[in-house]
Amino acid sequence: MAGGATFSDAKPTPILKDELDIVIPTIRNLDFLEMWRPYFEPYHLIIVQDGDPSRTVRVPDGFDYELFNRNDINRILGPKASCISFKDSACRCFGYLVSKKKYIFTIDDDCFVAKDPSGKEINALEQHVKNLLNPSTPLFFNTLYDPYREGADFVRGYPFSLREGVPTAVSHGLWLNIPDYDAPTQLAKPLERNTRFVDAVLTIPKGTLFPMCGMNLAFNRQLIGPAMYFGLMGDGQPIGRYDDMWAGWCMKVICDHLGYGVKTGLPYIWHSKASNPFVNLKKEYNGIFWQEELIPFFQSAVLTKECTTVQKCYLELSKQVKAKLGKIDPYFLKLADAMVTWVEAWDELNGSGENSSNLTNDPEK
Repeated sequence: MAGGATFSDAKPTPILKDELDIVIPTIRNLDFLEMWRPYFEPYHLIIVQDGDPSRTVRVPDGFDYELFNRNDINRILGPKASCISFKDSACRCFGYLVSKKKYIFTIDDDCFVAKDPSGKEINALEQHVKNLLNPSTPLFFNTLYDPYREGADFVRGYPFSLREGVPTAVSHGLWLNIPDYDAPTQLAKPLERNTRFVDAVLTIPKGTLFPMCGMNLAFNRQLIGPAMYFGLMGDGQPIGRYDDMWAGWCMKVICDHLGYGVKTGLPYIWHSKASNPFVNLKKEYNGIFWQEELIPFFQSAVLTKECTTVQKCYLELSKQVKAKLGKIDPYFLKLADAMVTWVEAWDELNGSGENSSNLTNDPEK
């Protein structure tokens, strides 16, 4: 992108228009797209309808989209559809499976266009693309944050041998207004709102985990797609609201092993409404206890040198989940099996090549 381009043009030049899909999970009409029209209209949307497949979801005119409901998921995946969650936003990862693009941006339907401190609208998609197209620096922390941003660079003492960085696999964006809190924190701080706009992008260091939020997220599907499985959540499962975090923990272990980077920070979106903390507590209850054992598991997970592709890494991780986390609860035995099914479904739809993804543009339907 040419230097001097702004992130807040009303009609930005669409970047990677033919190489990026926008994935949106929903149970409602997508009126929120009107606010995003200047930014999303040039792109192809994959809408994953959760819940009752007989319900009609209205999409505003003028958008190029495909809509998949549960009947479509069952038809396309057959028995392997069991790995896709029902009545939970984790169903979004079906969109990752059927996409044929190199990049994915996923956003929740209660996320609106935010404004920076000067009052200009933030083109979240453009910033995500900028994050993904520039390298990451997971091996050595740069105190001026992202050295590849305009107006920044590597500081004195940064090793020259590491300045090329590594490919960026994931761009994790943040939110103004309603923060992404767990239920106990929501209950303790019901009126808290995030008003702090921090103009920074950081690479998450190698060996460091983080709680990934799926509501404003982009990734290089070619590099890391098979690791972006959002698990078994929602209907019939003993846990919810850990789908994106599970994906984030698995993804980060694999990125660290394969030498890819993960960025967090800009862009911000405006998270418009808080979910019910009492409903959330019921969904999170087991996870709040389990995470105290899940985190050490991922922190100590080691992948062998034979794990040279994302799929091989993910299958190895699934074995470790079964062997070590299955002792916590039988749910993790089921989840480990679903991880294998997910990789099988990925390879079935995308091929099992070295980097896993078919990068051709969407076929004519």
